[in-house]
Amino acid sequence: MGLDKDLILSLLCAFGNWYNSSGQAERHIRLSTETNTSDPFQRQVELFINEWYIFLPSHHTRLLQVCPILGFMAAALVIPVILANILTRPQMRQETRYLLLANALLSDLLFMTMYMLSMCVNAAGVLMSEWACATVFFLLGMLYSSGIFSTKAIVLDTSLAVLAPLRYFALWPVSRTKRAIVGIWAASVVFPAGSVAVYVWYHGTGPCSLHICSAPLSLVLTVSLSTPLQMSMLLSVTIILLILLLVFSGYVVLYWRTRMVSVWRGEHSSRAKGTFLALYLHVFLSFCPFLVLAIELLLYCHHGVQDLRANLWVSLVVCNLLLVLPKALAPYLYGLRYRELRAVLLTFYGLKKHSAVTPLM
Repeated sequence: MGLDKDLILSLLCAFGNWYNSSGQAERHIRLSTETNTSDPFQRQVELFINEWYIFLPSHHTRLLQVCPILGFMAAALVIPVILANILTRPQMRQETRYLLLANALLSDLLFMTMYMLSMCVNAAGVLMSEWACATVFFLLGMLYSSGIFSTKAIVLDTSLAVLAPLRYFALWPVSRTKRAIVGIWAASVVFPAGSVAVYVWYHGTGPCSLHICSAPLSLVLTVSLSTPLQMSMLLSVTIILLILLLVFSGYVVLYWRTRMVSVWRGEHSSRAKGTFLALYLHVFLSFCPFLVLAIELLLYCHHGVQDLRANLWVSLVVCNLLLVLPKALAPYLYGLRYRELRAVLLTFYGLKKHSAVTPLM
């Protein structure tokens, strides 16, 4: 049949509520009894597998599964070089902007690695218990939250440096930056804990012992059926959207406070505009998946799962593409705007042209 027996049973268990309420189970039972076969249940399972492949054709899902792998490769080419350069140079370790950037890029790289590994495990058909799956979701939520909080800290650091340059080192010394990074990780640990706890409680009361630990499937088949999980996730998504709005507002304030300064004129104008354009693009790409996710959660709250196939595709696009894209582009949009880091990357990959000096005779 092309699928492992345990995987089939896990799919039947996960899809159980929709499978029964949609009328598909009754139709398959009728077809299996009408067909001359010695095992009607086996025939029903075959019909269910065919239905599954109709919902998620393998050649389409493979395209979306490639996106996290490409995103991880794009991030892995740049982030380790930037982190090694920042952590091995004492001068950079004493600057707040580089410490915050290193924390944000480390969070992004760990998230991309964790998400790619979980996706490969799902593609291999490996099943997990609810505690193992909850641990995976908790780590993904913690790492993603750390990246969001680090982005907010970067905006705060830039705002203080531009708006209060004379008091910047007094308000934001390196020692305070290190405490802020510890606080970011502490908040990131607490932030997804509520939703993961509700997830464990929901599956603890269900009949499934093993699960397909896939974020898109869990979003459609678990979150859509649990009101407490919908509320906890909607609260988390709303908080992230508010943080991203604060980040965007911080950049807007910086633009209006500096638009009459010399940085927007002359030869520095193109670099300043390019920096702000890159930052706005990153905030926009980070905002889009959570906006779509908030709309999807609101629809679940009021209407449930109306079209399973459409909901599955939306969840796949959100999780495998929209959530991954800003993480993959972050090292290029944030890291390459610093001349020192850009020069290190160009030198590391042999892209920097060395000008030959001709001796005078």
